[in-house]
Amino acid sequence: MMRTEYCGLVSRKHLQESVTLCGWVHRRRDHGGVIFIDLRDREGLVQVVCDPDRPEMFKIAEKIRNEFVLKVTGKVRHRPEGTVNPDLISGEVEVLAHDIEILNSSLTPPFQLDDDNLSETTRLTHRVIDLRREQMQKNLRLRYKVAMAVRKFLDAHGFLDIETPMLTKSTPEGARDYLVPSRIYPGQFFALPQSPQLFKQLLMIAGFDRYYQITKCFRDEDLRADRQPEFTQIDVETSFLNEVEITGLMEELICNLFKEVMRVELPKPFPRLSYQESMSRYGSDKPDLRVPLALSELTDLMKAVEFKVFRSAAELSDGRIAALRIPNGGALTRKDIDDYTAYVAIYGAKGLAYIKVNEKAKGVEGLQSPILKFLPASVIKAILERTAAENGDLIFFGADRAKIVNDSLSALREKIGHDKGFAEPGWKPLWVTDFPMFEWNEEEKRWDPLHHPFTSPKDGHESFLDSDPSKAYAKAYDMVLNGWEIGGGSVRIHREDVQSKVFRALNIGQDEARQKFGFLLDALQYGAPPHGGIAFGLDRIVALIAGAESIRDVIAFPKTQRAQCLLTQAPSPVDEKQLRELHIRLRREETIKS
Repeated sequence: MMRTEYCGLVSRKHLQESVTLCGWVHRRRDHGGVIFIDLRDREGLVQVVCDPDRPEMFKIAEKIRNEFVLKVTGKVRHRPEGTVNPDLISGEVEVLAHDIEILNSSLTPPFQLDDDNLSETTRLTHRVIDLRREQMQKNLRLRYKVAMAVRKFLDAHGFLDIETPMLTKSTPEGARDYLVPSRIYPGQFFALPQSPQLFKQLLMIAGFDRYYQITKCFRDEDLRADRQPEFTQIDVETSFLNEVEITGLMEELICNLFKEVMRVELPKPFPRLSYQESMSRYGSDKPDLRVPLALSELTDLMKAVEFKVFRSAAELSDGRIAALRIPNGGALTRKDIDDYTAYVAIYGAKGLAYIKVNEKAKGVEGLQSPILKFLPASVIKAILERTAAENGDLIFFGADRAKIVNDSLSALREKIGHDKGFAEPGWKPLWVTDFPMFEWNEEEKRWDPLHHPFTSPKDGHESFLDSDPSKAYAKAYDMVLNGWEIGGGSVRIHREDVQSKVFRALNIGQDEARQKFGFLLDALQYGAPPHGGIAFGLDRIVALIAGAESIRDVIAFPKTQRAQCLLTQAPSPVDEKQLRELHIRLRREETIKS
């Protein structure tokens, strides 16, 4: 073998042994007669000492620069007293070099690997060098450990790893498809899968009652920190289990994962909140339960008040007025309040009304706010009671369409919670359940599926699919951890008649349903078993565990927020010959030079 040990694993157990190491020069230090080299590989660093007593070897050492690739043979010895590094496995020892071979030289790298102030553009442009950094090495090793923990658990519980196609049919699943033109069939296209949803249902119908796959999914949608055009999903499906059984098994999977990878015991069982309760208390269907602050409902109190901002919102069919109490928030300065007002404006809020509770016992006289003169004493008293406000507290208000209020106050709740030290340490998982089947698309005046069109309605809700889709609730569930949705799933529709009703509710006619989903509708008629499952976002789970700011930090070669790969400069033009073979003709437009 070219090497006998990894650099980062050389330790006192190797004392007086001869070792051969291969790695990159992390740092070279010339101390006027003795050259020190920190040699790095995936396991870490070891200090190599180059003594001038071996002139041929020393001559080579003088040529070495950062990121050269070396093969070093030498003897392991104690480090001198006072130079031990307790942070390294190799920190008690060093290698006295007997022989050095330069396996490859390197250009001067575009940045120092220990520079923590790099722009993301620089990092992604030079991703190969960026991946050599210690944090990125740790992140990708963590990703591997998470995937292996998942595989071991599912294998032990009888799940089969089955691959599904990457070239498939374009079907509406909530985002735009990435399309692949067919050379053989002019004008026709494959689509890259947004998820294996339909195929895993077909596998259940085919009798593979426990399936899983760690697979790539593709969605052409606007990006943000926790989204990528291609991402990795832990896809799970099973037959003959109900909602409680599926969520129980998946809860066990995540608990086992955290125990295996982090030596952390998650609190069991996970708390459960209905979608409606979660939205009411937290304004979000993925609340961060580390923050104990909650919203109070005030809409019913405001329908007759003089304050137009509140009354107008209360009169809207989809309006909401809610309050957020901040314990001891009376200490917030005017600048603090202005900053938080600017923050909620990002989410569409037009302002941020407030009341400071100075002396509750004095009633209105003990309060401070520009809006008090517009509110009757009875309403003010009810606000204080519902929010359970005490002396020194501050109450923020949101009043607008429910979506704006929920988005702004939920974001404010979490920001203040973390800014002001309300957030508790550790991990706070929960299940959010009982989602509505549909959400109203105001722009197109139609119902859209809240999850996807293959989610089963609650028992007894099938009749609402025809009469009033707004009343239909789904056998759907999301797993949330520290404010991140890490997994979502449902019990699926296993009867063709129910699936057809859902398509009708979504205004998908028989011809369109047959064209897009005919293969599924046919399969459902041949003894489809009750089945359901879940999909976890592997990238999100790893990012959470790693404490990364973005899932891009746990993906080897990610895209930017504009869906570009800066390393390979993709997407990029292709030559006309390739386009002609695919029967694609680009419309040529005159270039306008500014």
